[in-house]
Amino acid sequence: MFERLSRATVVAAAGATLLLTVATSPASAAFGPLPPANPYLGPVGTATMHGDAESSDSTPLPGPGTGGINADFHEEAAACPTILQGADGFPQALCTKITDRSPEVLLLDPNSGNTLATLDLTKGSLLGGVYAYLDEQNRMVTVDGSGNLLRIGHQRGGDGSWTLSIASKTPVSQAVTAHCGGGSCDEVAAVTPDYDGRVWFATDNGAAGYVDPATGAARAIELAPGETVANSISSAPQGVSIATDHALYQLNTDSSGNPQILWRQPYDRGPARKPGQLSWGTGATPTFFGPGSGTEYVAITDNAAPKENLLVFDTATGHSVCSVPAIDGTENSPIGSGNSLFVASTYGYPYPQLPANAGPSQPASASFTGGMTRIDVTGSGCSVVWTDTVPSAAVPRLSVADGKIYTVARYGALGSGSAGLLPSGSAGGVADTYKFTVIDAATGTVDSAQSLGATTVQDTLQMVGTIAPGRVQYQGTLSGLFRITPR
Repeated sequence: MFERLSRATVVAAAGATLLLTVATSPASAAFGPLPPANPYLGPVGTATMHGDAESSDSTPLPGPGTGGINADFHEEAAACPTILQGADGFPQALCTKITDRSPEVLLLDPNSGNTLATLDLTKGSLLGGVYAYLDEQNRMVTVDGSGNLLRIGHQRGGDGSWTLSIASKTPVSQAVTAHCGGGSCDEVAAVTPDYDGRVWFATDNGAAGYVDPATGAARAIELAPGETVANSISSAPQGVSIATDHALYQLNTDSSGNPQILWRQPYDRGPARKPGQLSWGTGATPTFFGPGSGTEYVAITDNAAPKENLLVFDTATGHSVCSVPAIDGTENSPIGSGNSLFVASTYGYPYPQLPANAGPSQPASASFTGGMTRIDVTGSGCSVVWTDTVPSAAVPRLSVADGKIYTVARYGALGSGSAGLLPSGSAGGVADTYKFTVIDAATGTVDSAQSLGATTVQDTLQMVGTIAPGRVQYQGTLSGLFRITPR
């Protein structure tokens, strides 16, 4: 976008959504179970960018539905990829300002979406200004550019006005940079809590570790020399999953409390970055899912050419469960729910600007046409269940309550997708339109598509939509956010 306004701002890309199921007759099976609730997170479905610690991109809450909607746009002069909501009902957004690309936290009015309070954070790594979560006390947790793990609370004054303030600050920079000799050689890309309350992090340059909230001590290890992290990280009762630009890792701690790699699975990273991607490697945050505990499997996509594969591994052992050609390319994390996964393709998505270190894509340009696919994983392998042509311009979210996939579709002036071949970093067609789109997860049928607008400010840039209680959906855009409700 205007740089990489945020990984999630520029990150969730394209228009193919893929569903994977581990059932014999998934078309008739109910979705779920949801992954277990992490006791150190806020409510399931609204506490992280991808909904929960497992990054399932599924929610127990019903979405706005297929009827008429009210779509109220709130201009923030910032891209807002992360919109979360705590148990107290107050939405909070982590946004990246357009002017200087620095992060800011917004507290929103739950009844209107209006901004109640703001708090500027120290600028650092782009990903550090994107990935955050809400803890069990409704505080936003993130790492700022000064190398501090922050917990940000909100309070109401005697005059009725609201403020945001830093409730606690824990230095982590020494552990973050230890693997490269200290200094300012590395920064935190993403954070998530494990099931023992430790706050795990991954860094831009491939280190991983955790902060112990009880002592403030931070420990880290290098995953592998020369590898980088360009997505968020996920946790389940079995451990923490991190995808670098070369491999998928499962981590936990050893008997001395040090971070330990349980298993590593390399993947095909392809010959180069693809158009519609922001880095050379997987575009996926790892997704835990499963039909029993909800975390038996973990999935990512690779970067193989010409088709990327959906990869599923056994969480406990790292053994391959399934690999199936799925989409041309994606910058999106799979949705996971019980026996099912969805992956959204981002191939050719026209970002206004790319990260400085993105490198050239191969090919140099491509059309964004979109499309979604459902794949089932059965006892005998993987099979495609359905394919459609929805040009998804946001990370889709699955509601297990109503069986619908909620996203925003982008249509070019000439029809499906953003029209034409677009050079890397192009903003796409100025006449493109954006439609709030609801898809039946069982069949791939589009149940409804309603216009949100046709200007650059409505560009959802492959950011995640968050479904909140009351059938409210928040959707970030290039310069603000939508609050979408049933009419």
